[in-house]
Amino acid sequence: MSVVKINVLTVPAEQRETLEKRFASRAHAVESSDGFEWFELLRPVEGTDTYLVYTRWRDEASFQAWMEGPMKAAHQGGGEGGERPKPAASDSTLWSFEVVQQAGPQGA
Repeated sequence: MSVVKINVLTVPAEQRETLEKRFASRAHAVESSDGFEWFELLRPVEGTDTYLVYTRWRDEASFQAWMEGPMKAAHQGGGEGGERPKPAASDSTLWSFEVVQQAGPQGA
């Protein structure tokens, strides 16, 4: 079964727009990675400043290959003037899960 990685990002209110724009500008950067299955950026609605970045992968090896290749390269890139932009998140934690059951809408 698949593995799920959830990056838990603490994002101050004044950095929310920056974070969302950065994810929008990297659209499709992960989708062509071998073993990639799904991505969602989840914005908090109330009571928290925590965003969740949900990705699902065929297996742990696929995730690790992406982490050591495309993701690493993307996070080392420079911004204007060759400088790396300041992170929008003030904290980050990675949660890992194995999918043991899944379901979709009936009749789909």
